[in-house]
This record gives sequence, structure tokens and C-alpha cells, in this order.
Amino acid sequence: MDEDAGSMKRIIDSGAGAIVTKSIGLKAREGYPNPTILELECGLLNAMGLPNPGIENFLEEINALKQSKVPIIASIFGSNSKEFVQLAKKMENYGGDAVELNLSCPHAKGLGLELGSDPRVVFEITSKVKDSIGIPVFVKLSPNLMNIVEIAIAAEKGNADGIVAINTVKAMKIDLDLKMPVLSNKVGGYSGRAVKPIGIRCVYEIYENIKIPIIGVGGITNGEDLLEYIMAGASAVQIGSGLYYRELDIFKKICDETKNWLKNNRYDNITELVGVAHR
Repeated sequence: MDEDAGSMKRIIDSGAGAIVTKSIGLKAREGYPNPTILELECGLLNAMGLPNPGIENFLEEINALKQSKVPIIASIFGSNSKEFVQLAKKMENYGGDAVELNLSCPHAKGLGLELGSDPRVVFEITSKVKDSIGIPVFVKLSPNLMNIVEIAIAAEKGNADGIVAINTVKAMKIDLDLKMPVLSNKVGGYSGRAVKPIGIRCVYEIYENIKIPIIGVGGITNGEDLLEYIMAGASAVQIGSGLYYRELDIFKKICDETKNWLKNNRYDNITELVGVAHR
């Protein structure tokens, strides 16, 4: 959700351990017309269409955060490995601490799910980006694929430093009065509480098949949600829609809730719980 230095600074000041930027492409992109986002019973449905100012304009925002006290993870998207390499190099040169390859957007044709569903393409993009930069590379995967484990293995073979799971779940909402989809793009990505069990399952399955770290994403709003992802095999988590429900201090709240659980259950460090559900 972070597209400018001001919003990212507010997140940093709120206690986040790192910042993941909005996905950025080579050129400015307007995205889809409204309506692009709506609240459903147990989450948020969006089809933004990857709107962004383009890499050249966005680099100023990254540069403004060079002295940040937390890592800046730059999310990037493209249509082929050449574009991903160009973007990754620019992000590194302007102070990005890591890049996240968005290979899983469910509603942007040719820029997400199509690329991330082919193990050979995932391997090619990941390996070429890794060969071109010196900062960590994370690969974000889609829960909409039956072969998500196969894709994770391909990313690991491409020397990815970590897997991010999951992106939003492909979904739709119909307006009963208009008798048509609500979103202008018809199909969007579902996030929030309802997708947490899907994210947990994906992390659990991926953990059993790869050795690199996993960052868990999807429906995390409290300390218990975080701990569930950790026990499934995640080494860290990302929070997105949770900000909508618990506002900017969600990071402090979740940290406090997690610390209390660890203390009450006699654990000294959360790392003791990574993957414990597999024992």
C-alpha cells in the first residue's frame, strides 16, 4: 500500500520491522477505473490493476527513505525477465534493501499470474534477477495455482533468498440489483481474514519442500494469526489488510500479543516455533 515516502514513513514510525512498497513497473500505469475495491463479509476484494507512477518517478521516494531505520523491500512487476532485471537494478542503485518479484497478481493480464504459473519462467526471472543484483530477492506466489509447491521449488532453484506466500485469492462479487459484477474488472483479488486458512496451508506445504525462508501473508490481524503462520513454517510475516481493521498501531499490538503468548507458554524466542507444526 506504500507508494510515497510519506506513507512509508508513517508505517515505519508505527513499528513495522520492514516496508514492502507498492508494486512498481517500468512505466506509469493508471490501473483500472472505479470501482476497484470493496469490503466483503470477511475481507477486502480489489482489482486495482497495478497503478503506479513508474520506476523513474518512484525512485525519488525510495531515495527519500535511504536513512530509514528498517529495510525497504521494493515490490516490482514486469512482463518478462528483461524488465524485472531493469527494475531490480534500479531499485538496488537507489537504496532498496531487497526486491520482491510480484509474479502472482490475479487481475493484471500478462503481468502476474500468467508469468508465475510456469516453473520455467519463474526460474528464468528469478535467476536472472539474482545474477544482476547483490541484494536479497523474494518471490511472491499465488494461491490460485494447483502447483504452488512446484513454483516455489523453481524459485529456490533460481537462487531466490525467500518465498512470499500468499498473494490475494482470485474472486468476484455480483450486484444483485444490477445483475453484474461489482468491480469494473469483474475479477479481483480477495484478502483479509477469510484467506488465512489458505495462506497457512500454502506455507505449510511449501515449507516441507524447500529450504529457503518463507514470508507468510494473508489475513493476519493479531498475534495468534502470526503464530499460526510461524508454526506452519514462516520465518516472518507481512501485514496488509490488517491495517484496515486495526489501523497503524497494528504492528505494536501484534508484537505485544505475540510476546504475551510466548511468555505464557514459556518460550524464550519465536524462532523456536518456526515449522513446529511439522514435528
